[in-house]
Order: sequence, then C-alpha cells, then structure tokens
Amino acid sequence: MNENLQRYLDEYRDKLEQTYNAYFSQLDIPTNLKDSMLYSLKAGGKRLRPILMFASYEVYGETLDKVMSSAVALEMIHTYSLIHDDLPAMDDDDYRRGKLTNHKQFNEATAILAGDALLTYSFQLISSDALLSSDEKVQLIRILSEASGPAGMVAGQILDMEAEKQAVSLDEMEEIHALKTGELIRFAIFAGAYLGGATDNQLKHLTDYAYYLGLIFQVQDDILDITGDISKIGKSVGSDELNEKSTYPKLLGLDGAIEQKNQYVKKAFKSLHLAGADNSLLTELTKYFSERDH
Repeated sequence: MNENLQRYLDEYRDKLEQTYNAYFSQLDIPTNLKDSMLYSLKAGGKRLRPILMFASYEVYGETLDKVMSSAVALEMIHTYSLIHDDLPAMDDDDYRRGKLTNHKQFNEATAILAGDALLTYSFQLISSDALLSSDEKVQLIRILSEASGPAGMVAGQILDMEAEKQAVSLDEMEEIHALKTGELIRFAIFAGAYLGGATDNQLKHLTDYAYYLGLIFQVQDDILDITGDISKIGKSVGSDELNEKSTYPKLLGLDGAIEQKNQYVKKAFKSLHLAGADNSLLTELTKYFSERDH
C-alpha cells in the first residue's frame, strides 16, 4: 500500500470512530446492549465500505460532513452482519478481527440483539441527518434497505449457506457474492457519488464498478483463506474448506482464482474510466482490494 493511501485510510478511520463515539455517547440504552454493540463496532477492521463512500463522494463533492452519518450507518449494518454470520447457526466462528466473536464474549442472545440494534439504529441515523434533504434520506434508506435486505445481502447469505457441500458454477458463485458482499459495496459507491452530485450516467458506470469491486474483494477473501496469515487476517485460516463452502479456489484452483480476480480488476478499471473517476482514489482502493493480505 502506498503512503498516501495509508494516510487516507488512517485519517478517515479516525474520523469515522469519532463520529460513532459521538452517536453512542448520547444513546440511552441498557449498558450490556451498548457494550455488545460497541464491542463489535470497535473491534478494528479496515472500514473499507465507509472509506469507499468517502472516496466516491470526493470524486464529485466537497465537504465530507454530508456523508458521515450514512458512512457510520453502513458500517453498523456491516458489523451487524458479521455478528450474525459468526453465530453457531451460521458460520460458528470463535474469532473475528483477532478477538472473540460477539457471542463468545457475551452470549448468543445478546449478540443477536446487538446485531438487531445496529441494523435498526443505522436507519435512524440517516433519517435524522440534518445535512440531508428529505428526498436524499428517502433515496438512501431505499437503496440501503434493498442492499442489506431480502433481495440483497440476506439473499446472498442464504444462497451461500445453501451452496455448502454443493457444486456451483462460476455464474452461481458470482450471484452469491454480488449479493452477500457486493451489495453493501454497491451502496457505498452509489451513496457517495449520489450525495456528491454525480450524473445518472456516472452512477450507472459506478454501479458496474462496484459490482466488480465486490467480486474482487470476495475472491481475495477466498484466496486469503488458503494463503493468509492468521495473525494478519484475525480469523482462522481454512475455515471455508472446513465448512465445505463454495469458493473461487475450490471451483477454479488457486491459480485460476487469481486469474479470475485479475479479469474483474480490468473490468472495474474500465467502469471507473467510463465514470470519469479513473484518476481518483478509487483506483488505488481497487488495487488495495485486490492485493490486500488481511
């Protein structure tokens, strides 16, 4: 990762943390619930989805204040999905981001409720944002609920579960991950550009870009499950094979998965160019998604 990108990631992770700390400091809720929500929200992580929103906004907009609440809301939904994903009924993981998973640190019931609370609080943040117009709030809530709901991330999750111990085609795998991983990335890119004033044509090409970026992220995740270092990725290596999940390396072999990822990268760059955003930080973030080691 180059130094400019590292500085950007560090700076905006700090801004994001300051913002959600401010939101939670004024939230009068049961202590155990707040502790559980914050435990997973503050467990680290790369904050890539909100950072993608910031980078997309900056292609067309100016001050980042306008997207901050939406970025926090997005990270809350992502965090909720991880809490539920780790539960015994789902992936049954003991560690996330190098720490005990929420249900191991607290208990199953608290973890489920913390996830529920993060999901619903996210929409409260957007609807209460004084910097957004009524039309902008409705549009963001509509797109985010689609991305995270039964036709988006949740659909991807259940398709992923159903694909365990099954042979799936490349098209089926792309559908699973475009929903499970890609939909929140699509929202990040769309929301940033939309609030920044991008045209309909630019939004169309950025939506295509986000589709390929989500697939790049997932292929690299699958690769790291084989080649990764547990001290860097913060969770067990080999869990996909243990759970008999459908992955790119399982379908295409490790070299084939790497080649497929490179094809997605080329298509992502082409879409960025068509959106007039190929000289933006999104280019560096695409490279980072493709080359990350954690």
